[in-house]
Amino acid sequence: MSRRVVVTGMGAITPIGLSVSEFWENVKAGKTGFAPITRFDATGYKCHLAAEVKGFEGKEYMDFKAAKRMELFCQYAVAAAKEAILDAGLDMEKEDAFRAGVSIGSGIGSLQAMEREHAKLLEKGPSRVNPLFVPMMIGNMASGNVSIQFGLKGKSINVVTACATGTNSIGEAFRSIQYGDADIMVAGGAESSITPVGIAGFTALTALSTSDDPARCSIPFDKERNGFVMGEGSAVVVLEELSHAEKRGAKIYAEVVGYGCTSDAYHITSPAEDGAGAAKAMEYAVADAGIDKAEITYINAHGTGTHHNDLFETRAIKLLFGEHARNIRINSTKSLVGHLLGAAGALEFVTCVKELEENYIHKTAGYQVPDEECDLDYCKEPVRDKLQYALSNSLGFGGHNASIIMKKWK
Repeated sequence: MSRRVVVTGMGAITPIGLSVSEFWENVKAGKTGFAPITRFDATGYKCHLAAEVKGFEGKEYMDFKAAKRMELFCQYAVAAAKEAILDAGLDMEKEDAFRAGVSIGSGIGSLQAMEREHAKLLEKGPSRVNPLFVPMMIGNMASGNVSIQFGLKGKSINVVTACATGTNSIGEAFRSIQYGDADIMVAGGAESSITPVGIAGFTALTALSTSDDPARCSIPFDKERNGFVMGEGSAVVVLEELSHAEKRGAKIYAEVVGYGCTSDAYHITSPAEDGAGAAKAMEYAVADAGIDKAEITYINAHGTGTHHNDLFETRAIKLLFGEHARNIRINSTKSLVGHLLGAAGALEFVTCVKELEENYIHKTAGYQVPDEECDLDYCKEPVRDKLQYALSNSLGFGGHNASIIMKKWK
């Protein structure tokens, strides 16, 4: 018999807030995080806007020396994990550390370290490359650093499935607790790729929006969409086996009830055109939750704002839900904070939990011009509605599809 898993803590570092509460208040206010890139001079680039994290200082969340040995994506992860662990009221001195694990993924790791040390290599030779270059660059160090900072000695994993990373990381943590590998998992995603090579690479792929209007740059499902806007940050949650959480009197935010994954086996960047892969991932998640398809009335879509993603995800929803698709409210958190790549699914998970808690579905910001082919309800305005379940989708380059379902806690 599989064990029940609940959410007992949440943390977030985002382009519209450096905590879950600040992020959520700005979500409800419809505030977006889009502005001209300040991390480097983007004058010669086709893309000039990003959703940067503002006002973040790593040393405010950890020892200064520890912060210096971490790249930005790891600092974001540690900061978000700290908030989540404090929020959960976890006292590791009272826990079996080997029963508390970490599953925090990053899609890319540190492009900053790569660029910086490569320049040193070319200009000053191999002897000048930082001895810590490799452990600062690699993507698993978000999980590694969180484990070290908080004394979590259980399984520590780093799922890398591009833009599905955050959802897969939480989903695999959910499975780990269900199966009995851990009682507590600190799970989520972290990313910081607003760098010259990051922006240039995604622009060359024609994946990024070239709009210079912050109000019309990240516009998922809108007919005028022309790509996603790069975001950054981290979101981390504490997942716990139900009786373990109840025994220590933890506040429970929601229950995780379903998780499904598939591969398109189709193309390295485009989702399958008929949406079959994403539809099957949602189908598996619904079956895992043991519910009827008609019980899903809200989906937090992957909704990147690229032509292909939004069209094929819409097709996937129609393929699985049939006529019921027209009764489902769909929104995209990326319309507010851009695409956090490996952290996107984790932040969308946090968003879903807050929406379940408050019976509030945020609007898809910037959505104005309907597309004949994307003809479902994309929440042009916020909706207050009694929610029982939230389904969140993430689709990654390589054909990765991940869907996760949360249930309101009563």
